[in-house]
Parts: sequence; structure tokens; C-alpha cells
Amino acid sequence: MKTCHVIHQDGKHRWLVVARDPARPDYVIDTNEYLVLNGDAGLLCDPGGSEIFPEVFSAISAQVDPTCIREIFASHQDPDIISSLALWLQCNPALRCHVSWLWCGFIPHFGGAADTFLPIPDAGKQISLEGLTLEAIPAHYLHSSGNHHLYDPKARILFSGDVGAALLPPDESGLYVEDFDSHIRHAEKFHRRWMGSARARDQWCERVSSMEIDMLCPQHGAIYRGRSVGRFIEWFAALDVGVLDD
Repeated sequence: MKTCHVIHQDGKHRWLVVARDPARPDYVIDTNEYLVLNGDAGLLCDPGGSEIFPEVFSAISAQVDPTCIREIFASHQDPDIISSLALWLQCNPALRCHVSWLWCGFIPHFGGAADTFLPIPDAGKQISLEGLTLEAIPAHYLHSSGNHHLYDPKARILFSGDVGAALLPPDESGLYVEDFDSHIRHAEKFHRRWMGSARARDQWCERVSSMEIDMLCPQHGAIYRGRSVGRFIEWFAALDVGVLDD
């Protein structure tokens, strides 16, 4: 069963992560789902696939009333990101989904109607959550051709989608990166294969290097915090990407 953890709290402004499921079948990739709460409103980042919806819904319900979730942020179009959309819409038909304009004609195959989707332009946009300003920032070709990350400048948290992802073995499944040098080997093959553009990588690294980030939160694997955030950006900037390892 997945569990829900508070990773940031400042009054009614909170970030929760739904992570780790020891009972997860081996054929389903592990994912993290992040819930941003401000006042009575919630925004769920990359809610996951339909396969894991019961576990995600149950874990969130243990912390908050899931009907507070008014909006979804989808970093891109993959099934492990957003194929549970129809199930979330059954809980709240008024739910709205922020996603790259590029995918607004494709994701409805998972569910939703024309007014479900709030397209994000290539340059990104600001998203208001009960007065809290979040920023959808461009991360195109990392790995999807229409891809955004979500930055919370007040909490200094960057939800980074697949960037920073690591495929962790069961005995190294901590919530946070505690030993960067030991951890990063679990991220290397993923980034070399899935991040197909060195130019896009360089643009992303330049952009996020100028941002104040206390936590970098990927959709797979452990959360980078403190010094490991800068170390990850430096590591990624130097990595040979877009290659097929033997």
C-alpha cells in the first residue's frame, strides 16, 4: 500500500507525496504523486495510471478529503502520468487538468471533455491555487515533446517530472536522497536513454540554476534536497544524453 507523507508545511500551505508501495507488482514502474494544498484547495501533480488509482486515492484519503482536489497538473501525456484521469473525474467532474497544449487532443482518450483541459503554452504559465502562485515551466523534450515542470516559489519546491528520476532497488527505497554518489547510479541509464536532447537539457539546467530550489521532486525515485539539488543539476548538465547503452 502506498503511503502519504508531508514534505513541506507552512500553515495551510502544504506539499504531500504519495510514494512507495511494497506490494506493487514488478511489471508496474514505481511512481510518486505530489499533492499541493493551499487553504481548502488541492492540485495533484501527475496523478498516475489507472492501475494504481485505488492506492493513490486511499493514501491521500488518509491525510485529507480527496474532494479538495480541484486541479491536476500533468507534466506530459504518458500512461503512468495521467491514464487515471477518468477515475479522478468520477470523484470530481468539475476537475480541471493543466497540460501542454500539444496533448489536449490526445489525453481525452483517457477521459475528460473539452472543458476539462486548460492548455499550457510552450512558454509556460502561472497557475493560481487559492492565491498561491505556481509556475509551469518549460521542460520540452525531457523527455516528451510537450513537457512542463511545476515550481512553487514560496515553498521553493520544483516538481521535475521525469528529470531526476531513479529506478531504485527495493533495499534503497528511501524517500530522500541521502547519499548522492550512491544514488545517482540508479538515475544514469534512465537519463541517458530517455532524455533525448542535449540542447533541451542545457536550456533546462540554465533555467533551473537561476531558481531558488530547496527540493527537486521527480516522479520516480527519491527526492533531492539541500546540496543534492545543485549536485543533480551539475551532474545532469555533464551527462551524455540521447544514447542507447549496451
